[in-house]
Order: sequence, then C-alpha cells, then structure tokens
Amino acid sequence: MFHSINKGLLLSLFVSLVFIGPLKAQEKATDVVMVLHGGAGTILPEYMDEKKQAEIAGELERALRTGFKLWQEGYSSLDMVESAIVILENSPDFNAGRGAVFTYDGHNELDASIMYGANQDAGAVAGVTNIKNPIIAARAVMENSPHVLLSREGAEQFAASQDIEQADSAYFYTRKSYEALERAQANEKNGGSINPLSDEKMGTVGAVALDKGGHLSAGTSTGGMTNKRWGRIGDSPLPGAGTYANDATVGVSCTGHGEYFIRQSVAYDMHALMAYKGLSVDEAANTIVHHKLKKIDALGGLIALDKKGNAALSFNTVGMYRAYITKTGEITIRFFEEEIE
Repeated sequence: MFHSINKGLLLSLFVSLVFIGPLKAQEKATDVVMVLHGGAGTILPEYMDEKKQAEIAGELERALRTGFKLWQEGYSSLDMVESAIVILENSPDFNAGRGAVFTYDGHNELDASIMYGANQDAGAVAGVTNIKNPIIAARAVMENSPHVLLSREGAEQFAASQDIEQADSAYFYTRKSYEALERAQANEKNGGSINPLSDEKMGTVGAVALDKGGHLSAGTSTGGMTNKRWGRIGDSPLPGAGTYANDATVGVSCTGHGEYFIRQSVAYDMHALMAYKGLSVDEAANTIVHHKLKKIDALGGLIALDKKGNAALSFNTVGMYRAYITKTGEITIRFFEEEIE
C-alpha cells in the first residue's frame, strides 16, 4: 500500500527500481483497476525538490483513491475516470484545468475528451477558456448532445446550458505557467526554436479505468502547448488520437507532442494492434512508443489498460508522471525513467 511520503525517504521510494537502458522506459502491471498519467517530458529529480515531488505524488494518490472508492461501490469506469481527472484538473501542478499553460496571446485554452469502451461513445471539448473542469464538459457532450466534439464559444455555450461550473481567467493563472510563456517567447524572439517538451514536462493528465462490469473508459485533459497560437488543437480532445476505449481490447490515454500523435492515430493504433495482430497491451505499447514514435522523433508516452486488468505505462522521454491502483488497493506512483524495472 502506498502511504504518505516522508521528506527524507522520498527519493529512495521513487528511485527504487533497476534501470534497464536508455530511452526504453516501459513497465507493466496486472490486476489494475485504474491507471493515471500526469504528463511526459524532461522529468528529472533535480528539477523538483522533495516537497514538490511529495505534493505531486499526493495529488496522484488522491485521484487514484477517489477512483478506487467508486470502483468498490460499483460505479462505472466513466465515473472513475471523470472523478480522477477532476482532481488533477483542480491541481496547479499539471497542465490541465487550473494549471494550464498560456497561449501566445497570454490566456488559457483547454481541451479534454472521454470515451466509453462498452459502445465507443465519446465526447470532447477544445479551445475552451472558462470551463473549470473540461472533462465534465466532455462527458456532457457525450451524454447530452448528438455530437462528439465541440469547440471554443460553442462548447462554452453548451457547458453553460448544462450548468457546468465556470471560472474566470484569474482562476487558471499560475506563476510557473506564465513564466514558461515568457521564457518561450524570449527564446523565440532570440531566434530559438520552440520544443514542446523542453519546459520540464508537458503535464497533460489522463486516466483509464476498468469497472466491475468489465467496461473500460479513458479520458484526457490538457492546456495544450505553451505559446501555442491560431487556435491550435492537439491530440488530447481527439478520440482515436489522444484517447480511446473499447471493451474488446484496451483503454488508452496519451501525452506528448500532439501533432505526431494525431498523425499516427496513436490511441486507436493501440486497439488495432491488439485487435488485428493479437498483441498484448504491453507489446502494443512498446511497438508504438519505442518504435513507431521514436522512428519519427516523436516524444511522449501513454497509459493503457486491457479488459483483463493488464496495464502498460510507456514513454520515450526521460520521465512521465504515472500511477496505478490494483484490485487489492495497492498503489504505485513513479516519476522517473530510472524507476523502471
């Protein structure tokens, strides 16, 4: 069982596994009911003191415990995914909801999607600016509209019609995100290129859950890319690219350089490799993250959970915030590549 982390023990708890080689970060687990990610990128111990590590771990733990309680009480995987992502959206530590990064114009544009594996229903919102929890709006689109994806003002109008909680721009302001924008724009002004994974981490959040009825759900929420402009939309609100769920195979949530994940239909590709080639969830994740994506220099990762509770957590960056909980309530939370066994 995962417990609260004492300051002096944090690093040893998080770096307790054996490193297997460069850019081959992949782990698997069994009997899992929920798996989370909080973004992939340049996540290294030297970038976070023990207090910050403990803070982030605490948010991931709270999200897992919330989902697990719902699992115990027989709620659906949709409820588990939505509730867990709400907790992460409410934290300033992730690039989703409250902690969203800033656009070129100095505001926040949020994206989210959710998908139900029993019937492949899906809902999403993109480019919204005043919805406190975009994942709630995404589920409302799925359940209460004839559409899959709503964007910008239209999505905001729909959310208001559903009495979904709004927030003004001040709610989404965090100093770290605004300073990241300033650094990106200074770099751009000086002729540097903008690497979407250069600013320590992406921070996109995602969850995949398996309920007692055997149904999978997946969801993803993000603030997108620092310094993005022209209404840019990444993979997170696109079913099949950043999110996918099918009870016959797998639930998936992705994080990374969205343009590549869109082009490769990464989340759906997990399903296709399992459905048509008979790969396991671990084999499919490895094929995509460490072969297909690496071949095109695409950075990022994914979490995936199959219908039997087998999970894969795979990334080709130096770290990914990741966590899962098993049927017995055992929690695992990891940040760094060196923790892979």
